[in-house]
Amino acid sequence: MAFRWTGRGAPRHGRRVLTILALLLGGLFGMPAFAATIDRIAIEAGRVVVHFDDRVANASSTVLDGPQRIAIDVVGVTPGRAVRPSGLVTAVREARHGDGTRITLDLAEPAVVSDGGFDGDGRELTLALQPVDEARFAAASIAGPLDFFPFNWGSRASSRYKVSIPVPPPAKALPLPRVAGDDSRPLVVIDPGHGGVDPGAIGPSGIREKDVTLRVARAIRDELLASGRVRVALTRDDDRYLVLRERFGIARRLHANLFISIHCDSVGRGPGADIATGASAYTLSEVASDKEAARLAARENKADIISGVNLGDAPADVSSILIDLTQRETMNSSADFARLLGREAKPLMPLKANFHRMASLMVLKAPDMPSILFETGYISNPGDAAFLDSADGRHRIAQSVSNAVEVHFARRMASR
Repeated sequence: MAFRWTGRGAPRHGRRVLTILALLLGGLFGMPAFAATIDRIAIEAGRVVVHFDDRVANASSTVLDGPQRIAIDVVGVTPGRAVRPSGLVTAVREARHGDGTRITLDLAEPAVVSDGGFDGDGRELTLALQPVDEARFAAASIAGPLDFFPFNWGSRASSRYKVSIPVPPPAKALPLPRVAGDDSRPLVVIDPGHGGVDPGAIGPSGIREKDVTLRVARAIRDELLASGRVRVALTRDDDRYLVLRERFGIARRLHANLFISIHCDSVGRGPGADIATGASAYTLSEVASDKEAARLAARENKADIISGVNLGDAPADVSSILIDLTQRETMNSSADFARLLGREAKPLMPLKANFHRMASLMVLKAPDMPSILFETGYISNPGDAAFLDSADGRHRIAQSVSNAVEVHFARRMASR
């Protein structure tokens, strides 16, 4: 992680010297050269969202008994603002712990972390809390921590979410959203990122990512429906929060043919915030494919994992191979669509030079459904933010997606 010099008036070569010194001192004394700070923590309806002012290395959560608590340890981070407890959480404390910060959540009743992960740029950690009985809580307190790793910006693209204590899903699944369009057409599910307690990134003018993504998603929906070539559904059409797995889970339950998650990029505030610009698209990396295939193959209930094929009676090695083959085909289709979107968007909106990227992002991990995460621009850049928040900008984004979707499904029909 790069050291950031914030002093004014320092010459450029002086900043480089300070960077080198900071890295050397960090290595000599076993301390991080630069630490992010906890910007804020939001707690609502069983969701805990921790926002950082810079990218962080990793985090883990541990269940502690006597009294009942959940500890969130974040490496390379200093404590930040206090937060008001809510719901399952009766008190929140932050304190230095090892080479980072421990966030302690006092619980009103037994609960464990049932799902979680970082966002695309490693500045936001979201955890879902699930109430459990005393026996399950006691078992979780013995089993050890859950580890969370954000996308590693650089050559080593890797991330994972390891579940030590399996928690059964809620008895009642979320109601499925309305699907609009002709039933004979392929289905595209648009996922507006963030929402509810999680505002996402905040632009310099105060606009929130969750509001921008919802408006952009609605514009894409309207453009696609006007074409008459596909059906469309939104994972959310209001200001609500969805856990990462719920997002692509909704699309899979609807048997979607394409999943597009809408987000805005950000580099925070300060020097350089107005330099980063342009849209990009992420598809799943091969490293993530291998790990997710292994995780899926290890499930006890393998029914309906790949395109409606029941693998419940298949040997573990056979189901693992089938899942792996399916996901690799899905990854290829996702990459093809990302490149197609870049081609169609280029004359209509600002793009990054390396438009198509690969990452191990939770929201892309459906094994049998082409999926992309579309970073529509930098909300931290005033120019990009104005484009994203304008009717003309939203129309251009929607037109780009609509053109790419039309060609994508035309190619698939032609290849049959």
